[in-house]
Amino acid sequence: GSAAPAQPGALPERIGRPRRGAPSLREVWHVLTRRYRTRSAVVLALMVSQAFFYNAIFFTYALVLTSFYGVDATRIGLYIVPFAAGNVLGPLLLGPLFDRIGRRPMIAATYALSGVALLLTGIGFVAGVLDATTQTLAWSAVFFLASAAASSAYLTVSEVFPLEMRALAISIFYAVGTGVGGFAAPALFGALIETGSRINVFGGYAVGALLVLGAAAVAWRWAVDAERKPLEEVAPPLGSGPPNG
Repeated sequence: GSAAPAQPGALPERIGRPRRGAPSLREVWHVLTRRYRTRSAVVLALMVSQAFFYNAIFFTYALVLTSFYGVDATRIGLYIVPFAAGNVLGPLLLGPLFDRIGRRPMIAATYALSGVALLLTGIGFVAGVLDATTQTLAWSAVFFLASAAASSAYLTVSEVFPLEMRALAISIFYAVGTGVGGFAAPALFGALIETGSRINVFGGYAVGALLVLGAAAVAWRWAVDAERKPLEEVAPPLGSGPPNG
């Protein structure tokens, strides 16, 4: 006899390999360090550099404004508005270009331009040609680029690993990036600002700029061209497909 007809609203019978469970930490570690070690290195460079870069400015801008520009502490909150605007407008306006132009060139461009912009801002800071307002506007322009760059780091880690482990991969790289870059930057800049030397603070900015410039070079060479592709094509599910590097 023929099979009974499916009842209305019933799900179709699943054909093929059953869905596998969540991978173990050991398997995730193996995938990150063996199967996709190049992608892991790219993501690590992006996450650590953007965390250091971002926190170097955001968590020390108040100290710079009060220590070097004499801004009253009660007015510091007003200077957060341009930062917020740059953070919102960067991903909003530049985000669509990651699909139109491509992931790899846009990641490299936003990271590289962020580094160059911070270097130029630091030079203006050392030369004393900026006041509190223009310094804040310059930082906001840097954040316009850096926020898009930081967003691309999270976009990358969410796309280039197998579906079953993407959430855990995001957690791992976020923790490492925040631990290395997020904690180191405020501590370093706090110490540099305490010296009262503009050139010392510029040295910190130069470190942040060099980190994102290095990440830009890494992305340009090894990042994945994931735009307009199914995620399963970018990273096949665990247990299927050859290693992609």
